[in-house]
Amino acid sequence: MKIFKYILNTLLALLVLIGVLVVFSFIPFPGNYKIFTVQSGSMSPAIHTGSLVFVKPLADYNVGDVITRRTKDPKVTITHRIVSKEEIDSPQFGEAGGKIAFETKGDANDSSDMEKFTAEGIVGKVFLIIPLLGYPVAYAKTTPGIILLIIIPAVIIIYDEIQKIKKEIAKKIDYKKRVEKRFTPLNSAEGAPAEQDSTGGKKTQ
Repeated sequence: MKIFKYILNTLLALLVLIGVLVVFSFIPFPGNYKIFTVQSGSMSPAIHTGSLVFVKPLADYNVGDVITRRTKDPKVTITHRIVSKEEIDSPQFGEAGGKIAFETKGDANDSSDMEKFTAEGIVGKVFLIIPLLGYPVAYAKTTPGIILLIIIPAVIIIYDEIQKIKKEIAKKIDYKKRVEKRFTPLNSAEGAPAEQDSTGGKKTQ
């Protein structure tokens, strides 16, 4: 029973930790990391489908870096490896030209993505990969997922801790009562000697 409870508490703590990481990743401050779930096998075997990737923006990126970049669809991102970095002069990247353009490719793909982009289109470089954890995190971003994976486990953990505190308080109260009972002095009726009357007999109050 204790082993089962330990496993359950560990899982609940893990779920709460995932929830905290997800929530923290949404805080909009410069340099904050982002979390993405890999939904294809284009980066296998380095990154498998369902993996969770942590991405952090850098000042510069180089060939070989695995990055997450934006696409024309604001809801879609691509996590691939940089295979090309060059300075080009093209109206596509501004009137002044001379921009650094990148190109990416999935490790499992035969060809590159055939799309050049600048550093402004990069969300960040992948610095941590956790296999399979992307599935619960993706679910945690939905309303039912927030309730099931974050709120409910948090309530269970808080309730369990409250029960532990109540038990400890009850133990201390019980111990205090036993100590007081043990050291309470005898009252006068029980401890005082009986008085003798004038006839020599004993009388009590």
